[in-house]
Amino acid sequence: MFSPIVLCNFVYFQIACNIFRTLPPNDNPDFDPEEDDPTLEASWPHLQIVYEFFLRFLESPDFQPSLAKKYIDQKFVLQLLELFDSEDPRERDFLKTVLHRIYGKFLGLRAFIRKQINNIFLRFIYETESFNGVGELLEILGSIINGFALPLKAEHKQFLIKVLIPLHKAKTLNLYHAQLAYCSVQFLEKDSCLTEEVIKGLLKLWPKTCSQKEVMFLGEIEEILDVIEPTQFQKVMEPLFRQISRCVSSPHFQVAERALYYWNNDYIMSLIEENSNVVLPIMFPALYKISKEHWNQTIVALVYNVLKTFMEMNGKLFDELTANYKAERQKEKKKEKDREELWKKLEKIEFNSKNKMNNKT
Repeated sequence: MFSPIVLCNFVYFQIACNIFRTLPPNDNPDFDPEEDDPTLEASWPHLQIVYEFFLRFLESPDFQPSLAKKYIDQKFVLQLLELFDSEDPRERDFLKTVLHRIYGKFLGLRAFIRKQINNIFLRFIYETESFNGVGELLEILGSIINGFALPLKAEHKQFLIKVLIPLHKAKTLNLYHAQLAYCSVQFLEKDSCLTEEVIKGLLKLWPKTCSQKEVMFLGEIEEILDVIEPTQFQKVMEPLFRQISRCVSSPHFQVAERALYYWNNDYIMSLIEENSNVVLPIMFPALYKISKEHWNQTIVALVYNVLKTFMEMNGKLFDELTANYKAERQKEKKKEKDREELWKKLEKIEFNSKNKMNNKT
């Protein structure tokens, strides 16, 4: 029978020799994670056995963290985190489970693990924009955030604002957006007072030219609105619905369609109804214009449904907005007509002056 210390030493030696290695550089400098297949690890059949053995060791009822901490230390965690950049999704999946078990069993390493994940994300956002394991690390964080004690520490709030929100800037957002949105919502469920800062952060980073990212942002905002407190909603509704109004007016039908789906959400509808005096005037001009001009008939049909809902919600305000909008349109048409007439007068004056010049010569 091996003593526990000898066994820990043996396991650590096996892990260090077999899985800790320098990852090969990417063969394809123009690698696109969406289009190209990842390079799978050639030695995976061997590595899989080592990972499975290590996981069983960590999950064993006889596992003693007090003895293993001599080997599973900060250096070990750093080497483990470096492997998250592996292109092989199978390896990253095992690493995710291993790191989660280590986080759960080694209380002394928790702050260090969070700090190092924080560093990886900051390097990804501001330097490399290249790291394969962002999604897996966010999955671990989703579980960690769920276990945070209340009130949240300043360190955790700073992580949300300084790291998770800027992660929305990356070109490869679609690869990990679901996990990122989950982490954001977890924070807001813990502390609703963070809602205003998160929504305003997302509005500041709102994509201008990428419709795919706009659809993702709209999806995340809806998830946030599902858990928002009515008092927090009132703080953000004006800038938020100005952006939603722009999305509804988007010529890209998927963006417009995703924004209009908000009106299928009962909780969001209840929030809009409570604050219809603010939301309606912001949304009405865009909706009315789209109902007359949008190229996509599906969008027009959705807009008619939204306008009908608004009319039922607050008929008096709806009639006022309709009258005001038509009056404004009349003013605009009159201005346009006056402008055209002015140009015609100028053209006539120019024509007459040229004729006079010609007659003199």
